[in-house]
Amino acid sequence: MIKWKGILWSVHPLFVIIMLGSVMTGYFAELFTLFLLVLVHELGHVIVAIGFGWTVREVKLLPFGGVVEVEEAGGVPAKEEAIVAIAGPLQNVWMGLAAWICGQLGLWDLEWAEYVWKANLMIGLFNLLPIHPLDGGKLLQAALSYTVNYYKMLIWSARISLLFSILMIICSLLPLLVYKDGVQLNLLIVGLFLIMTNWTYYRNVPFLFFRFLMYRERVTLQALTRGHIASPIIVSGRQSILSVARLFRREQYHLIYMVEADSKEVKVLPEQKIVEGCLSENNPNRAVSELFS
Repeated sequence: MIKWKGILWSVHPLFVIIMLGSVMTGYFAELFTLFLLVLVHELGHVIVAIGFGWTVREVKLLPFGGVVEVEEAGGVPAKEEAIVAIAGPLQNVWMGLAAWICGQLGLWDLEWAEYVWKANLMIGLFNLLPIHPLDGGKLLQAALSYTVNYYKMLIWSARISLLFSILMIICSLLPLLVYKDGVQLNLLIVGLFLIMTNWTYYRNVPFLFFRFLMYRERVTLQALTRGHIASPIIVSGRQSILSVARLFRREQYHLIYMVEADSKEVKVLPEQKIVEGCLSENNPNRAVSELFS
């Protein structure tokens, strides 16, 4: 674990275990190359994230990619998140092409060049699977942000990630179940790791949602400076403050209209009042009508 340019760089224990295994089996050169490919992959994320002005806190390297943790998680635009996510696999594209060209020109041994470009292909495609925290999971979250509110995006991205993680484990067991030929151990280990990661992610959705609310000020400032049109949310006074906050969309600024069936009066709240009601020490499950009193 080292700190460079204000960013904490670390290697996940799973990677360390695989590296120790490679030393024992004589495949250290191949795994060290894989380590370098993963490092360049993650540098692609980091460079683009810093270019957008994000604050990168930590980069954790995994055998199949890595995890970049940023300060603004939950408060960045979906478009930026998608671009940062795709920046990693794009590194594998140019590295794979470079390895293939080196092999064709005779600069590298053909067998070694094939290993490198296939490793890049594997890392790039694997990371595009719609599973959190892979790049495909980030792209899934960005896409869902344009169709559902942020809370539903968290829930559905976690559920889809768990589903694909389970499918990965099933695929790792297929050789044993169909051909009686043993399991794909690497795929099984990664699948189990992703299931545990996404089960934790699913359980942490409430925390992730409150972190999203903490960065709503950024959306408010953008709406005020750029003249964005506010998106209305119509609620009844009996709804809880938290349930109203869960209707917030990622990049939209909201005005909350409280309408009662037995009244012709319409009351309006800016979304900041809802955010304050959730983040204050008072009960966020109290009725939204209390914010008008």
